[in-house]
Amino acid sequence: MNWDRIEGHWKQVSGRAKAQWGKLTDDDIDVVAGRRDQLAGKLQERYGIAKEDAEKQLAEWQRQASDAWFTTKSG
Repeated sequence: MNWDRIEGHWKQVSGRAKAQWGKLTDDDIDVVAGRRDQLAGKLQERYGIAKEDAEKQLAEWQRQASDAWFTTKSG
């Protein structure tokens, strides 16, 4: 899945991000606003992980993204 599409539909997929990374707060989700670099930073901050680990998690999450994420309620 193209990250631009995730960013463009952030309100629809943000619930999936919170489900994946439960330590993210609503404020974190709002600050991220779909920006991949911001999300990576928040993952590093909340989970105490290295940038490389955050990037690996994001890449895997992005691979799992499907059209269904944009047509149904997240959860």
